[in-house]
Amino acid sequence: MQKFSLNAAALALACLGGLGGLGMASAQAADKFPDRPIMFTVPFPPGGPTDAMARILATELTRELGQSVVVENRAGAGGNIGAEYVARAKPDGYTIMFGTSGPLAINKSLYKSISYDPRTSYAPIIYVGYLPNILVVKASLPADNVQGLIALDKAHPGKLNFASSGNGASSHLAGVLFNNLAGTKLQHIPYKGTGPALNDLLAGQVDMSFTDILTAMPYIKAGKVKPLGVATARRSSALPDIPTVAEQGMAGYDVSVFFGVVAPKGTPPERVQVLNQAFSRALDSDSVKKAFAAQGLEASPDRSPAYLGRFIATEVDKWQAVVQQSGVTLD
Repeated sequence: MQKFSLNAAALALACLGGLGGLGMASAQAADKFPDRPIMFTVPFPPGGPTDAMARILATELTRELGQSVVVENRAGAGGNIGAEYVARAKPDGYTIMFGTSGPLAINKSLYKSISYDPRTSYAPIIYVGYLPNILVVKASLPADNVQGLIALDKAHPGKLNFASSGNGASSHLAGVLFNNLAGTKLQHIPYKGTGPALNDLLAGQVDMSFTDILTAMPYIKAGKVKPLGVATARRSSALPDIPTVAEQGMAGYDVSVFFGVVAPKGTPPERVQVLNQAFSRALDSDSVKKAFAAQGLEASPDRSPAYLGRFIATEVDKWQAVVQQSGVTLD
């Protein structure tokens, strides 16, 4: 009887051990991430530069993660519709956003009503990089550098103008910041998009624009516009011979469009880390590096989630002051 009891006890322990092992295996299976497609939200329409970058990344991420990364465009309200959608999504790592300076910094101050806060509504994943703005003027303007432009403006106050892609766009706020730091009186002329603004600059109908370097580069190389200064703190690797605006006597002038990936607040840190590492490997791939370099994108100085979180908070504060000075608000 005692022998039977010992054997029965041993069998019971073995069964429990087996069940425990099955439980551990089930838990490990449940923690496997990702085990289904990831939705990569772009808060802008298909076909633009942000959408193109997202699709380049999605292709490489699909290889890295072994699961499909599907680009989903949710455009409208300067990026707010897509940004709000992601902020409200389930925080499981399967819905993420490829955001830019607008929805992740500027819009918080620009729009009267916004239902998310870029500083608190997201779990930052990775700072991808930034696209510098550049000050370009029409070929006939008698100024060859920033100080020459400032002197020309002060000799004819209020006569010079700059085109932007619309009220509150980075190309608009770059001009506001320039006026504030230089004491100039450049007049703002908003357009409905970068294309129309650039067309009038090329035709000589407006004097200058603080546009993105990707848009300006072919016209600079063709001699159709004159570049006076790169708008970021460091020179552009795509146009290394052009000095920055800051180098030319305007310390602190730094305007670019940044790109960052975020998930909804509350996304598990271990899943954020999986995504961060996959994005980092994708950014290091030859195909992505080559494609992004061709677009003039500058690499991020730090790829950690914490850095993106700090950077977003700094950008929100920076652009809040500039938006207030511009006097522009959008519904």
